[in-house]
Amino acid sequence: MFGTLNRKLQPVCKQLLWRHIKQSHVCTAPAATFHLHDDCLVLNYGGMPMHFNYVWLRDHCRSASSYNAKTNQRNLDTGGIDLTIRPDNTRVEDDHLVLTWPGGHVSKYSLGWLAENSYERKKQSTVQPRILWNLDIYTKANIPSAKWDTFMSSDDELKKFLQSYLQYGVAFVDDVPATVGATEAVTQRVSLIRETTYGRMWCFTSDFSRGDTAYSQEALDRHTDTSYFQEPCGIQVFHCLKHEGTGGRTLLVDGFYAAEKVRQQSPENFKLLAQTPIRHEYIENTDNHRNHMTGVGPVVNVYPWNNEVYMIRYNNYDRSVINTIPHDVVQRWYAAHRELTTELRRPENELWVKLTPGKVIFIDNWRVMHGRESFTGMRQLCGCYLTRDDVLSAARCFGLQA
Repeated sequence: MFGTLNRKLQPVCKQLLWRHIKQSHVCTAPAATFHLHDDCLVLNYGGMPMHFNYVWLRDHCRSASSYNAKTNQRNLDTGGIDLTIRPDNTRVEDDHLVLTWPGGHVSKYSLGWLAENSYERKKQSTVQPRILWNLDIYTKANIPSAKWDTFMSSDDELKKFLQSYLQYGVAFVDDVPATVGATEAVTQRVSLIRETTYGRMWCFTSDFSRGDTAYSQEALDRHTDTSYFQEPCGIQVFHCLKHEGTGGRTLLVDGFYAAEKVRQQSPENFKLLAQTPIRHEYIENTDNHRNHMTGVGPVVNVYPWNNEVYMIRYNNYDRSVINTIPHDVVQRWYAAHRELTTELRRPENELWVKLTPGKVIFIDNWRVMHGRESFTGMRQLCGCYLTRDDVLSAARCFGLQA
C-alpha cells in the first residue's frame, strides 16, 4: 500500500514542489518519512527530523563515479555542482534514500549513514568520550599502568593503554629501561615523534642550557606546553632517568574538569575564555639558540557545533602582552581567567606523581596540565613530544572513538 501511495504522489511532488517555497510535500515509506522543501530535504528517521541541503546531498553521493570507495576520497568536482540543484525523483527503498538528479544520475544513501552524519545528530554527540577527573575520581579509578614487555609486543596491551589515555588524558608505562633509547622505543609504539626547536628526543638537567624555566630546579605551576605554537604539541612524554636528591614530584591537573566547572558556575566567563584570542610567546636568545615564536588562540577551545572542549592553552609563563582584547572586555577576561585558575589550583583537583626510573608518563598536552615541585640534587629527565593526529589515528584503527 505504501509503495502504491509513493508512486502516486511522485508526479504531484514533482509538479508542485518548486511553486510553493514554504509548502512541503510528504512521501512515506516503511522505513522513514521525508518532506521536500525548497532549500532542503527533511528526513524523519528514528524519531529525529534531520535537514539535508540538496547541494550537500549531491556532494556526498557515494556512487562509483562520485566517490572512490577504495581510497575513501571524493571523485566528484564540488565546484561543478549546480548550486540550485534539486532532485527530480525522491523515494525510500530498502532502508536507503534514493535520489534521481537532473540528467539521470542516481544517488543512494543508507538511512543510518544519513542519520549518523546529520547536523542534528552531531550536535548531540561527543567527538571523544572522556572521564573528567579530580584527585578522588582518578584515585578511585585505580587505573593500571602498562608493562614494558607486554606493551612492546601486544596489540591488546596497546589498545588498553590508548583507551585509558583517551579517557583520562594521561597514561603510564612501567618497567621501561632507564635509557633514552628505550624511552624513544616506547614512545614510537604509540605515535610519531614531533621534532621541535628542543630537538627530537631531549635529555636535560637543571643546567639552564635553554632559555626556559623548565631547565632549573624551581617549582613550576600547572601549565600546558608549547602554547606559543600555532598548533601546540599534542602529547608530552617524560621519563626520569636519574634523581639523586629530594622533591621534584610531577603535578597533574585535568584542565577539562576545571573548565567544565567554570561552564557550570559562570557560563558567561566560560564563553569569554572560549571566544577571546590570547597571544603566547617564546623568546630565546642564548649562545646556542635563538627563537621567537608566537601562537594565538583562546584559553579554552570548543567545537562550535556541540560546544565540546577539545583543547586548553594555559601557560602563565608564556602568555604574552594582552593586546587582542578591547579595553571594555579586559577586566571581565581577567575575572574569567581568575575563576579558571582558582579551579585549577584547588588541592582536591591535584594529582601528584613521583616519576622514577622506569616509569614513563604520556600526557595529553591539549587537556592535562603538568607542573612540578622544586627539587634538590642531580635530576635527569628525557622525553619528547608526539604528534596528536597519529595517536588518534592509532586509536581509531583499534575501533576506539577518538
